[in-house]
Amino acid sequence: MTKPTHFKTLTGKKIPLPVFFPDATRAVLKTLDSKDIKDTKTPGILVNTYHLFQTPGLQTIKNHQGARKFMNWDQGVISDSGGFQVMSIAKKDLSRNSVSDKGVTFHPPGSKKVLLTPELSIRIQLALKTDLVVLLDDFTTPTATKKEAQISVKRTLLWAHRSKIAFKKLTKDLKPKDKPYLLAVVQGGDYLDLRKHCTKELVKIGFDGLGYGGWPIKKDGSFNYAVANVIKKHTPKDYLLYGLGIGKPEEITNLVESGWHIFDCVLPTRDARHSRLYVYNAKSIKDIDPTKKDFYSFLNPKKQEFKNSKNPVSTACDCLLCKNYSLSYLHHLFKIKDSTAKRLATIHNLRFYSLLMESLRNINHS
Repeated sequence: MTKPTHFKTLTGKKIPLPVFFPDATRAVLKTLDSKDIKDTKTPGILVNTYHLFQTPGLQTIKNHQGARKFMNWDQGVISDSGGFQVMSIAKKDLSRNSVSDKGVTFHPPGSKKVLLTPELSIRIQLALKTDLVVLLDDFTTPTATKKEAQISVKRTLLWAHRSKIAFKKLTKDLKPKDKPYLLAVVQGGDYLDLRKHCTKELVKIGFDGLGYGGWPIKKDGSFNYAVANVIKKHTPKDYLLYGLGIGKPEEITNLVESGWHIFDCVLPTRDARHSRLYVYNAKSIKDIDPTKKDFYSFLNPKKQEFKNSKNPVSTACDCLLCKNYSLSYLHHLFKIKDSTAKRLATIHNLRFYSLLMESLRNINHS
């Protein structure tokens, strides 16, 4: 067994690992177009199965031969399963929604009920023509008791079996190079024995990789590396390991060091729109070292101290913002609430993350 070194796309590209894909939930990163994203050297994005199924709908996506052509994007694309929405939408209001072995019933206000089954999730994702398909899982809530977590694991394994059958049936006429990666998600909450059981059972079914599912933050606010280590320990070496929704720079750095490959998160784009910029504590790009403690910090351009600053946001960045505009100008854009402020800030944060992954790859290969 050989460790994965690249993420292969259906268009023939080989994206080196580790990699970070920002969340383009509805086939868009807010404030940016696809060219903006590509210019930050971001190699791929993640789209959301549930939300794209709702709007614009499956037929529109099919008319464009998939999400990639729909948004005029020629890089990597991952689709999640709708599993996060099991927790964030369905379980949040069980008076309107429901979760059973059959699937998840969503009843959005003002809309018709939708039953998302494991099979339908696979069918939608194959229509999206993404490079990596994630199985629908029963997201264990952060407050779950062990009994509730056991139910979640049992249902996740049931859905994994059904998803694998549906995937094989729907892709039986495709050549191997035209089939996306198929990735299952490990549940079990903070209970390490359940995480171990779920991991081993999913490996028995057989997939291209496994994801860190559920809520990764412990009650004290720290990241649960113990769960990540259990999953890694019981996963074959040739599997992709995907930290779903994991995105703090220090968390990514630590997980890459322990052998994880793929990450996605809303943090860099959401933070940018709220004037929270990520900045390396380094003088230049070549000085970036994510293995150092406190290797980055946050900068808020709305602070009065930047009103007259001629400096760039960072000298350890080559993004559109840092190469062309001063902190003073960005301060002004945020103050007058011009949309350009959010665009430039988002571009900067995405470049921060692509630089992070470049640095981590260099460390891995040295």
